[in-house]
Amino acid sequence: MENKTMIKFHCETLRREYQLVGQSLTANFPKGFPDAALQIQSQFAERRHEITNAMDQEVLFSPYMCNGIFATYFACLEVDDLTLIPEGMIGFKLPTVTYAKINCTTKTIGEAYTRIFEWMKENGYQQKFLDHSCPIEIYYFEENVEEENVEILIPIRD
Repeated sequence: MENKTMIKFHCETLRREYQLVGQSLTANFPKGFPDAALQIQSQFAERRHEITNAMDQEVLFSPYMCNGIFATYFACLEVDDLTLIPEGMIGFKLPTVTYAKINCTTKTIGEAYTRIFEWMKENGYQQKFLDHSCPIEIYYFEENVEEENVEILIPIRD
């Protein structure tokens, strides 16, 4: 399968809502990461087929919340409604918000975070912290590729 590479480090804004169903894990920050994120993504990958109303089984949404002491990291699929939530999972809606968005790959996430925050500063955007919003990492599953495409969304103030 050919890797459909996104333009790396392209920044833009996006405004939308998300309805997600998945699992989460809380761990000490920064000591517990990225291991905790990889752990919940792996656990969820084995159960994602249980979400029968997923919009796309091959796109993993990972919103997270961090206060500098501990972080909660999610592994979810986007759904068309929140009526079917498998046992042991959580369903929630992130209301419409404006995000700063950057495209990268699994190997360039660290650099992408640096670039998106630089771009936000250069363009006068300020991050919106935990006000009905949270950052989201979106992973596009692909087989037989060295690095998968990722989008990072940072909520910004309107």
